[in-house]
Amino acid sequence: MTSTARPSVPLQRLAGRRLALAIGALAVGGFAIGTTEFTIMGLLEEMRADLGVDYAQGGHVISAYALGVVVGAPVLATLGAKKPQRTVALALMLVITLANLSSFFASGFGWMLASRFLSGLPHGAYFGVAAVIAASLADPAKRGRAISMVMLGLSIANVVGVPFATWLGQQFGWRWMFLLVGLIGAGTLVLIRTLVPVVPVRPGASIRGELGALRRPQLWMTLLIGIVGFGGFFAVYSYIAPVMTEVAGADAAVLPLVVALCGVGMVVGNVLGGRLADKSIMGSIYAVMAMIAAVLLLFPLAATRPWSACLFVFLVGATGSTLIPPLQARLLDVSPGAPSLASSLNHSALNIANALGAALGGAVIAAGWGFTAPALVGAVLAVLGLGVAVLSGWLDRRGQGRAVAGDVASALRAG
Repeated sequence: MTSTARPSVPLQRLAGRRLALAIGALAVGGFAIGTTEFTIMGLLEEMRADLGVDYAQGGHVISAYALGVVVGAPVLATLGAKKPQRTVALALMLVITLANLSSFFASGFGWMLASRFLSGLPHGAYFGVAAVIAASLADPAKRGRAISMVMLGLSIANVVGVPFATWLGQQFGWRWMFLLVGLIGAGTLVLIRTLVPVVPVRPGASIRGELGALRRPQLWMTLLIGIVGFGGFFAVYSYIAPVMTEVAGADAAVLPLVVALCGVGMVVGNVLGGRLADKSIMGSIYAVMAMIAAVLLLFPLAATRPWSACLFVFLVGATGSTLIPPLQARLLDVSPGAPSLASSLNHSALNIANALGAALGGAVIAAGWGFTAPALVGAVLAVLGLGVAVLSGWLDRRGQGRAVAGDVASALRAG
């Protein structure tokens, strides 16, 4: 009887220029995603006026994207479990491209709302799949660095893509931002198809196997570290404008530069996080969470002067972004049977952190505690995240100790 199974494609480990080009192609997709996610906030007034909606409805457009990320990450990653990862990445980037072009042509609020939700659906799944591809292609000892390079596109978008797309939208109309992202997405499709080799389907990959990872407590604990710990970053970042103008006394004209400075910090932190993850995943998580807590605790003191406030804005971006690569690597480790789902859920967690940090920060400001109070809330969240990380590490060591004891007992019985 002749087998109809397709022959497996051997995994190609890349190095040097070929690895850099492959990861760079994936990072361009992250650049497109970061640009479309954050630029709309700077063009909200233009969009709202053109569509004839109020501020609440304009905010719903932003929320629709975030909801799409939270929903789409686990669903699309699970559905793509049995497909070649490059094929999945191409399909997700195609959806991102078409959804942004749909936003460009949106003639009404309902169309725009649906287009933004559709744009968000592939967000987390794309980063999850791209991280898995990068980790598969790189030397295992440099896995953290490879993952961080994929995320670098998102960080660079905050420095280059968002300011340029905002300027483009202000000069020629807010819709042109979406056309720009659509063109970048189309270019990404060509780059991935050309530069990223086929990564074979993982043996035993299945939808059931991916969903089985949801039964692992360590998966949920790692996601909780991201939600609570990174919530501190968003508690500050969401209200950076009033901190700089009302507390530090800076002119509103410098705000774009302040946001770009935070983006530069995110680029630095992303690169540093990859290197730290390659040395020790849990050790880097402990250290980064402690640094985030310290920076946020000192932020209210630094915010009283423009120069020190700018320095700490950079540090907030750097420490927050340093946490992402170790968390991504940790999720791959605690879910060996479901790498795509676990990696994608990290971005659902970060969007929940966005909502949590912004909500708690807004609550303490509304309570009259001042514009620097969100930083103290963020410091508390970082300490809670560190506590979750320590507990997760302790459970790891406890499980390893039991495994060693079991091996010793089996050897004694055999002897």
